[in-house]
Amino acid sequence: MDIFAHLDAFSLTLAVGFALLAGLIKGMTGFAMPLILVSSLASFLSPELALAGLILPTLVTNLWQAFRQGIGAALTSARAHWRFLAIALISIAVSSQLVTQVSTSLMFTILGLTITGFTLMMLAGWKPRVSPQNRRATEVGVGFVAGTLGGFSGTWGPPTVMYLTALDTPKTEHVRVQGIVYASGAVVLTLAHLKSGVLAGDGATLSFLLLAPALIGMTLGVKIQDKLDQQKFRTVVLVVLAFAGLNLIRRGVLG
Repeated sequence: MDIFAHLDAFSLTLAVGFALLAGLIKGMTGFAMPLILVSSLASFLSPELALAGLILPTLVTNLWQAFRQGIGAALTSARAHWRFLAIALISIAVSSQLVTQVSTSLMFTILGLTITGFTLMMLAGWKPRVSPQNRRATEVGVGFVAGTLGGFSGTWGPPTVMYLTALDTPKTEHVRVQGIVYASGAVVLTLAHLKSGVLAGDGATLSFLLLAPALIGMTLGVKIQDKLDQQKFRTVVLVVLAFAGLNLIRRGVLG
């Protein structure tokens, strides 16, 4: 494991701590692991190593999240939100081919401002409602935004959470649908970086080392989530989503 030759004990301990924190937040809310890991690891590791570090923890935790209640429950959720899922995945495939032609920084900034404003208003008491007749348009529109951002930047979690929160989706369903969406993308991401070489050598070793603390953190987070009622869960999700929005603004402004 050459990773030990390139990182001192403090840096490895720090990486493990961030993986534990990311797992805890993901277990509580269903999202934010990639945002936390890539932002924290990239502060003291190379971008390639930071990306590699999050791949296996993200893949395994998302699969767990999607299938925690069984395959049947996952399929039921997928059918209930099939338009959103289909549009998001198609948009990821299309927009990923156009990544060099669009300003990702501008997209991060616009989306970050939108998400931050949305969550702050909801925390202040505003409760958006999506009527049955408008649900199809909402699924298509937000699925397109989430998938397009995902194709350009690899980040499609905040729009997905915003969509599910606006629908006032029950807690268990909320987390499960997130898992289905993220797991689909995580499988593609893992396969892509096995081919690219990012998930090899030191990158593969670091990703494997961070898997256990991420799972431990998620286990603790899930236990906390199970004890939260719907309103407390919604508040926790909105607070984390607000931080995610601010992080997107930071990435858009600072690069």
